[in-house]
Amino acid sequence: MAVFYLGDCDAGSQPQNRQLYLKPFHTDGLLVGKVSFRDDDRTKWRSFREDSGKHVSKLQHFLHKAGFMPRASFDGVFGYVTQAAVRLFQEYVRSIEHVKDMVPDGIVGNGTMKHVERWQQENKVAEWGTRNANNPTKQYTDWMDLLQQAKRHYEANPGPVLKHLNGISKTYATRKPSDWTFKTSDIHLIGVRRNQTQSTTRRENDDLFFLLINGMVFTFWGSTDSSVNMAERKDEAFLIEGQHEYRFGWHKISVEQKIYRALKPKDPNGVMILRDWDNDNALTDADLKVTDSNGKLKGIQVNPSINIHWSGIGTSNYSAGCQVIAGKSYINHNNELQDCSKFASSSYSGLTDSNKQTKGAYNMLTDLILCYAPPHVTSIFYTLGREDSLALSNNFGAEFATNVLKRLKSV
Repeated sequence: MAVFYLGDCDAGSQPQNRQLYLKPFHTDGLLVGKVSFRDDDRTKWRSFREDSGKHVSKLQHFLHKAGFMPRASFDGVFGYVTQAAVRLFQEYVRSIEHVKDMVPDGIVGNGTMKHVERWQQENKVAEWGTRNANNPTKQYTDWMDLLQQAKRHYEANPGPVLKHLNGISKTYATRKPSDWTFKTSDIHLIGVRRNQTQSTTRRENDDLFFLLINGMVFTFWGSTDSSVNMAERKDEAFLIEGQHEYRFGWHKISVEQKIYRALKPKDPNGVMILRDWDNDNALTDADLKVTDSNGKLKGIQVNPSINIHWSGIGTSNYSAGCQVIAGKSYINHNNELQDCSKFASSSYSGLTDSNKQTKGAYNMLTDLILCYAPPHVTSIFYTLGREDSLALSNNFGAEFATNVLKRLKSV
């Protein structure tokens, strides 16, 4: 059997207007106007390639029926959604069925087809495809309850940063507490910020991210704080706590060899940040009190480049203010730790045809979002809070974040 992957098309299925076909996905930087797919795990472009037969549409029907591709169009084009669904299927086989030689690379060869055929014979359906907001896990319910409690609490007790935000007329992709929304029909990403007030020139990947999607929770780790070395300036940017709306997009859009899928502020003006104005290499309320040469408070600013992106395997913090996610490990919907270290790359150098590494757990995050987003939904709500906000709910103890991070770093 021939190997097929991103860009393959069934006979007669290649779009007449490739640029128009890719336009919904190619919205940023060098991608605009491109007529090839961006295979970001191989840091290369993939052209449309028409083959004989209908193997792509058959694969799409399988992925849809098996619960990995609910928004399938069955167009016979191996596009971004099909690639993401293939990786989710491969990861399910690897992590849930414990087939350890499976690598979730989005490339369909004999090894992957063997499992596709097995699933078809057994009429299997993934649990990820059967869950939804009406059939949630307990962890999903606990997090949604906490989010609602947080909204009530911070509306009544905004604290210095949110009080400052409430006094600003235009907040762009950042929402004031009164406008926070927590519908189960939306995709929510929660960031838990830790140790932000500790002064350090080298910030660790010691923060957590919880993806709430389809009634399930998947847990990731990385950093919500900028590294001084990455920022290349003394007044590094910190995304303020609260809710922000992010859209599907790409990171490193001006560097052709480094473009990859990421989340970007929905409003092109950006999200609201607070800089380390007093240069103590920490985020504290004191940064709100710093004034410029005219005696005016510097305060909160809008910034267009605070993305949510990849941070290697977590050994270094690649954030200049962005929210960054490590690829080494994650915790799945069943609260099971998953080790991706055998195939997760620590840097761009591993993302080649010869090395055959991937972005590991980070791909899991972006693939879940791309595949399970409801029709016509192209954004998520990212809610960032400090670790002590977990105390608002009895379902999370004082050591919750510390213990979760220890698990994730134990692989």
